[in-house]
Amino acid sequence: MKIVVLDGYTENPGDLSWGGLEALGELTVYDRTPADKIVERIGDAQAIYTNKTPITAQTIAACPNLKFIGVLATGYNVVDCAAAKDKGIVVSNIPTYGTAAVGQFAIAMLLEICHHVAHHAQAVKEGRWEKCEDFCFWDYPLIELDGKTMGIIGLGRIGQATAKIARGLGMKVIAFDSFESDAGRALAEYVSLPELLGRSDVIALHCPLFKETQGIINRQTIEQMKRGVIILNNSRGQLIVEQDLADALASGKVYAAGLDVVSTEPIRGDNPLLNAPNCFITPHISWAPKESRERLMNIAVENLRAFIDNKPVNVVNP
Repeated sequence: MKIVVLDGYTENPGDLSWGGLEALGELTVYDRTPADKIVERIGDAQAIYTNKTPITAQTIAACPNLKFIGVLATGYNVVDCAAAKDKGIVVSNIPTYGTAAVGQFAIAMLLEICHHVAHHAQAVKEGRWEKCEDFCFWDYPLIELDGKTMGIIGLGRIGQATAKIARGLGMKVIAFDSFESDAGRALAEYVSLPELLGRSDVIALHCPLFKETQGIINRQTIEQMKRGVIILNNSRGQLIVEQDLADALASGKVYAAGLDVVSTEPIRGDNPLLNAPNCFITPHISWAPKESRERLMNIAVENLRAFIDNKPVNVVNP
């Protein structure tokens, strides 16, 4: 079996092994693949892996040997799944590899907002503490989270991971989710979206990108929030209307935002959030600890192995 990885660099910049896939066939790995090289590089491969390289209906039609498409991520909107299904091609994703890492990162953004650790550490290195008349100083309000309310929009696996850490910090957790569960009830109080918006001191987005959730944070929903709310998003950038959030940060309605995702990635220079006050933006790295990427690699291998054994798993186009 010929196997091609179209954009393997972010999954494995050199600290992991492709050995698991090499054991399953003739493997070719590309760090990145430009749009005009996709069909050429797939060639007569039966199995391919993509992270963000789009696999369109036109690409699928041009690659008749293709039987398996593995997505090196949870989201699979880069693949035309309907076109793949029409051609009998199995599409599998990696649904659970980064739960702990993404939940941890959401809280990391929150703690940076509350304490500005990096800023104050740099201030010390610049000599400001040495020259200070008092025994301490701080440049931003320092926020204690104990007793405050976190509202989580989307209480699936990652939302629950965030909820566990928030509860450990002494926060009360409420949640809005279209699909309630006993596991969720053990961690949070389910409420309506308007109630969550009105009660929360911190709002964390952990929901998938669907038609119903696109732009769920917008001018109207921000108006329903407390003044001084903190917003966290390391789910999908399109959940937020970015100009509306930038305006709310400028006015102080939203005190701060921690964002690991934006609507267009890599971020464009004209994104309004780049100039918004108290807005922390990181380059989509919640998923990227080595431990998390190792799990991703192992699941990717098992997805193909299961397909070869005619028992496909994690199929998103059944």
